[in-house]
Parts: sequence; C-alpha cells; structure tokens
Amino acid sequence: MGASGATNQAEREKGDTEDKQESSPGQGGVKEAAGPGPGAEAAGPKPRSVRLVLFSLMIAVLLAMLDNMIVGTAMPTIVGELGGLEHLSWVVTAYTLTTAASTPLWGKLGDMFGRKGVFLTSIVIFLAGSMTSGAAQTMGQLIGFRALQGLGAGGLMVGAMAIMGDLIPPRERGKYMGMMAGVMSLAMIGGPLVGGTLTDHLGWRWAFYINLPLGAVALAMVGTVLHLPKKRSQGRIDYTGAVLLTVGITAAVLVTSWGGTEYDWSSSTIIGIGALAVAALVAFPFVERRVAEPILPLRVFRSGNFSLVAFIGFLLGFVMFGSMTFLPLYQQSVQGASATNSGLLLLPVLLPMMVVSVVTGRATTKTGKYRIYPIVGGALIPVGLFLLAQMDVGTSRLTSGLYMAVLGAGMGFLMQLTMLIAQNSVELKDMGVASSTTTLFRTIGGSFGVALMGTIFATHVEDSMKESAAAAGDAGGGPAAKLTEGGAQLDAASLEKLPEQVRAAYEHAVVNGTHAVFLLAAGVTVLAFVAAWFIKEVPLKDAAAQKSAEPEEDGVPAAG
Repeated sequence: MGASGATNQAEREKGDTEDKQESSPGQGGVKEAAGPGPGAEAAGPKPRSVRLVLFSLMIAVLLAMLDNMIVGTAMPTIVGELGGLEHLSWVVTAYTLTTAASTPLWGKLGDMFGRKGVFLTSIVIFLAGSMTSGAAQTMGQLIGFRALQGLGAGGLMVGAMAIMGDLIPPRERGKYMGMMAGVMSLAMIGGPLVGGTLTDHLGWRWAFYINLPLGAVALAMVGTVLHLPKKRSQGRIDYTGAVLLTVGITAAVLVTSWGGTEYDWSSSTIIGIGALAVAALVAFPFVERRVAEPILPLRVFRSGNFSLVAFIGFLLGFVMFGSMTFLPLYQQSVQGASATNSGLLLLPVLLPMMVVSVVTGRATTKTGKYRIYPIVGGALIPVGLFLLAQMDVGTSRLTSGLYMAVLGAGMGFLMQLTMLIAQNSVELKDMGVASSTTTLFRTIGGSFGVALMGTIFATHVEDSMKESAAAAGDAGGGPAAKLTEGGAQLDAASLEKLPEQVRAAYEHAVVNGTHAVFLLAAGVTVLAFVAAWFIKEVPLKDAAAQKSAEPEEDGVPAAG
C-alpha cells in the first residue's frame, strides 16, 4: 500500500472511531458543546445532553402539530382580510400535500446523508414558510408559502422520530415516545386556544410568526448539542422513485380532499386524478426493485411486524383525524358548546390518550413487553366508536365524555407504540425510512378517513333535512329546506337564531350523520384489532445490541 493509500486508510479509521464515540447509544448520541475531553470514552452517559436534545426534538414536534391547530382558528379572519373564500381549502390542502409528499424523501435523505443536517434543513424551510406566510398579501401568496411550510413540516416529525431512534435503543425508547405523545396532545388542546388568542390580540399573522421564536430555539439547541455521524452516501438519489411516489401521494391526497366536495366522486377530474395515483403507485415498486438506493426500500416490508403496524397506523390515522373532525361538530351543533373552546372540547379524548401513551411507554421500557398493548388498543377503539355512534340529541356531556375517553385510551395504546415496533423491526440504516413510512401511512389514513367520513356525514345530514323539510311542508323554500343547500353546517350561535322546529330537525340530522360515520369507523377499526393479534413479541434491542449492530448497519463511510 502506498503512502497516500495508508494515509487515507488511517483517516478513515480515525473517522470511524470518532463516529462510534459520537453515536454510541451508551453515550446518548450526544456530547457537550465543548467536545469530549481526555477519557471521554469512559465518561459514561451525559443525561443532561440527552435531555436537551430530546427537549429540542419535542419543540420540533410541537411546531409540526401546533401549526394546523393554530391556523384553523385564524382562517375566518384571514379570509376577511385577504379575500379568496373560494380558495380557502387550498390553504390547508397545500400544506397537507407537501407534508405528505415530502415525508418519505426526508426519511431517506436522513438515512443517506446524516440526520442532523437534514433535520436542521427541514427546520429552516419550515421557518421560512412560516415567516413568508405571515407576510402574505394575497390568498395566492399564502397558499404558495403554506406549501413551502408544509415541505419543511414533512421533515420535522420524521427527523425527530428517526433521531430518537438513533440515540435511544428500543428497550428504553417507549417512555420517551410517550412523552412525544403528550406533546402532540398538548398541541391539539392548546392550538385552538393559542390561535384564537393570537388572532384576537395580535392579528392573524402571528399565527405564523409564533413559530419563529420556537423554531429558533430548536435550531440553536439541535445545532449545538446534537452530534451524530456525518455520512457520505455512495449511492445516487432515486429521482425516478421520488417523482413516482410524490405524484402518487399527491394525487391520492387530492382525490380524498376534493372527492365529494370540490368535485363529484364520479366526475372526470376525480377519476383522472385517481387513475394517475394508481398508475404512479403501481409503477413505484417496480422502480424500487431496480435501483441501488431506493427512496423507500421494499425490504422493510419483509418484516411481518413492520407491515402490520404500518396497516394499523393507516387505520389509526383514519379514526384519529376523522373523530377529531366530527366530535367537535356534534358538540357544537347538538350539545350547544362554543366553537371558541374547540380545543377543550376534545379533552376527554386527548387526556386519556396522553396518559395511556406515557404509562404504556414506561411499562414497555421496564418490562420489554409490548404485544398486549396493540391488542388492548385495537379492542378499545371500535368499542369507543360504537359507543359514540349511540349518541343522540339527549346525550349529556358527561356521557359523551366517557365514550370519548374509551376511544382516547384505545388510541393511546397505539399512538407511539406503532412507531416503536416499526423502528425495532428494521436495521439501524433504515431508521429514517421506517419512521417516515409509518408517519406516511398514518397521514394517508387520515386523509382517507376525513374524506370518506365527510361524504357520508354530508349525505346523511342532507337526506335527513330533506325529509324534515318535506314533513313540515316547506320543501319549496322554507327554513328547513334552505339548510339542505350545500350541506350547511351551523354552530351553536347560528342555531339559536333558527325556529325551534328547524333547529330540532338539524340536530337530529347531525346525530344521524355522526351515527353513520362512527359506525363506519368502528367497523373499519375491527381490522386493527385482528391485525394486532398477528404481531410477534420480537425482543426490543437494548443499548449493547444497538451499539454492536451500528457499524455493520451504517453501510457508508463516515466523513469524520
């Protein structure tokens, strides 16, 4: 070997040694900003650094979850100032589209080039989208900047989960994922309240600007405290697969977002977009089998556990997003709750979900056992949904709250445990792909759930109101007949202004609609209960196992 070759070999060995020191699970994957001093290898774990990194990851997750919840309450004010009511849905759709489409890309890029740099990039893009969205002067600009913001948001959740997967072995990860679930619940509860307060006192633009100080803190902490190996991938980016997956996901989300609302399900537009989605997603696996570095390696689906929790995650998204949409509507329209406190209305769901997630996470860490939890969660969710389907105009808030608590507890058993099982089912080099795929399936499930349940709800409300209008003899244009136009949905304040007979008819219509959607969801989620029985109790890797597997699984030379 020549002098040059020997020098390069020595440099590579030095880089490998440094990478192992930085990424060792026993060290928590982090080091102090001042760098390791003499005897760093024997220094042991640095809990303070680990906690700081986890705190910064939770801020990033909070940003991703909080944004839509805050912006939702500001939308009426935004439309009042910028106009463009006909494009209102695109403010949400643009964000959802780019988030869903970019999720697998962020996961794979983190696997190929190192998570820290990719994660920091996603934070910067998200903050740029937040700043420009707050400065938007037209509805068109806001939609474009929301798409940019969603592009960054796609990497926030995936990056946080994948980094946690790198730092903390599966055996110890449960309790931290329970904390993540708590952060998500906090965002769902506090988002509408924060959004309403900011909009009322500082203006709607602060619904976006609030992300800047939080994001700056996360950016600074991740940049200074987190130290992971830098990677140089020897493979080329799978551009063809990335395009096919992006087109397929985008088309699928558009079909579920527009079908039955913007366009009829049988319209040429929906059929054409649906055909495009099918063509792209069918072609995608054929491409992935032929490239060196697939954007979504199909090998991860060889694990039965991974495939099962991906399917369960799809169903969980279907139920979670759907119930979060229609429960407040029932509470406002039938039980007379105020829309201002929409976040508080969901407390009976979110608090049990948060508590159960934390408890099961800690129990998993302590015992290493987890198979029973998806089974219990898979049983509670359809039971909770069936109970919710029994609500009528006379159901008290206490009773409905108890039904919601059953549903929330069921989701708590699955919320973060599906991610843990998915990550434990793949090699360390595929941690980003596992995280992004699980998140993607949940997102797509949510899109399908809201779209399908929304169509069924609107149909039942409209049919029920037409029957009431005909029975009252005002099908020719009376108050009850007018409520059937466009599937109108009224809040408590608007309902108070209606004649008592019409108001009662509308409440019954909403009950019929929620009865139908919750029965549908209960039937669908029975499949999650069945799938949970096939999950195998694969031992969770501890710190020593993850550390010993790391050098062989990285598969790329360290950059030092």
